[in-house]
Amino acid sequence: MAYDNKTFVVTGGASGIGRATVLLLARAGAQIIIADRDKKGGEAVCAEGPGGRISFVAIDLSDAGSVAACAAGVLAASPRIDGLVNAAGWDKVEPFLDNTPELIDQLIAINLLGAIRLTQALLPSMIAQKSGKIVNISSDAGRVGSTGEAVYSAAKGGIIAFTKTLAREMARYQINVNCVCPGPTDTPLLQSQTSEWAMKIKDGMARAIPFRRLGTPEEMANAIEFFLSEKSAYITGQVLSVSGGLTMVD
Repeated sequence: MAYDNKTFVVTGGASGIGRATVLLLARAGAQIIIADRDKKGGEAVCAEGPGGRISFVAIDLSDAGSVAACAAGVLAASPRIDGLVNAAGWDKVEPFLDNTPELIDQLIAINLLGAIRLTQALLPSMIAQKSGKIVNISSDAGRVGSTGEAVYSAAKGGIIAFTKTLAREMARYQINVNCVCPGPTDTPLLQSQTSEWAMKIKDGMARAIPFRRLGTPEEMANAIEFFLSEKSAYITGQVLSVSGGLTMVD
């Protein structure tokens, strides 16, 4: 199969885009390690996928100690990591002036610092083997901004800049670093935004998409899989919008 003898780590693999990515890769023959704080959800994905190909490790991306412990556990279980997908993310849609200091810190910790810390911890193993694929999941909010997501957009914009810079540093080791930017996607996270203000924003986004519908997690997973495959061997430092044409001119 396409990914026999390949091992990938996917953060946020318990639900949404991460879950779709895990199942796609596992069904193509890969061994997958889900890194997520949702143990119940992660174990459900393990049971849903092909037998023995998916395992779970706990991580709290907002806690540096948890990230370090997760990385150590991953490397103890599988010293060779062929790819890392930083898919985990979290948001709360509300006006910027309503953001509390605690919310701002949480948004940056989960959506930016967690990915940076985990990548730094796992990179030495890829450097040693002089191969590897890193796919960071940003957002079109990080490319063009999004009403009600000021700090989230800032963090996701940081992921884009991190991707481009890391791609330059890692090219000498034959490590590809790329970024997928989903547009509005029908995930549990989006469904959880139920305030009246957030619902108006969601309705507006759907109407603005040329395809007139939200994306699916599976459509995002297909783009992620491309960057993990040999089809993208000569591609690095790139940002791909998967948004139904929402930001095609930017």
